[in-house]
Amino acid sequence: MSKILSNKNNLQVLYEDNHIIVVNKRAGDIVQGDKTGDKPLSEVVKEYIAEKYNKPGNVYLGVVHRLDRPTTGIVLFSKTSKALPRLNKLFAEKKAKKTYWALVKNQPPKTNDTLVNWLKKNPKNNKSAAFSKEIEGSKKAILHYNIIKKLDNFYLLEVDLETGRHHQIRTQLASIGCPIKGDLKYGFDRSNKDASISLHARTLRFIHPVKKEELIITAPLPNDVLWNACTS
Repeated sequence: MSKILSNKNNLQVLYEDNHIIVVNKRAGDIVQGDKTGDKPLSEVVKEYIAEKYNKPGNVYLGVVHRLDRPTTGIVLFSKTSKALPRLNKLFAEKKAKKTYWALVKNQPPKTNDTLVNWLKKNPKNNKSAAFSKEIEGSKKAILHYNIIKKLDNFYLLEVDLETGRHHQIRTQLASIGCPIKGDLKYGFDRSNKDASISLHARTLRFIHPVKKEELIITAPLPNDVLWNACTS
């Protein structure tokens, strides 16, 4: 598995002030610690802050939201205990708008559509299943997609989430026969060389928790031939 993980010297910082820091997550970075014991992105950001500002002792950092490990793109962290509950409230009330880009091989049934499913997570295999109606233990999932570019062998979709469910985009796109490139777990036939999936958290729009100004942050795409073709 060849990949470049984030460290304090190569961290891709997209925005930073006294209250928040936004980074561009690489494929393979894990946002928060888990049973693997691998160093999470949150610890990398703490090391970056400690070194940049010469801070002794523990650095405060609040995790606001997560991205799946093989996914790339925008991750927002709080640098102060004042900002964290405000950001949590913003996300809980769905006032932070997240837009993703996804590469799929199969053409979706429609140029643009709203997908409504009920997703149920299976903790044993860390996978979600999509159902057309509510079943016990399921949660309603809503996303909107739009085909924004046709490449030689793939379609570039822009995806807006209304809900934030486990593996939501991966599960719902697979449910219409459009698994994301590289996503073996949800039915794509080949893995990507770096074990990523071609799903990128492209933009985040939200009101700054302290300054009360709107921020629109865009994460550059991973540097590979196919992603480069999306913006050429």
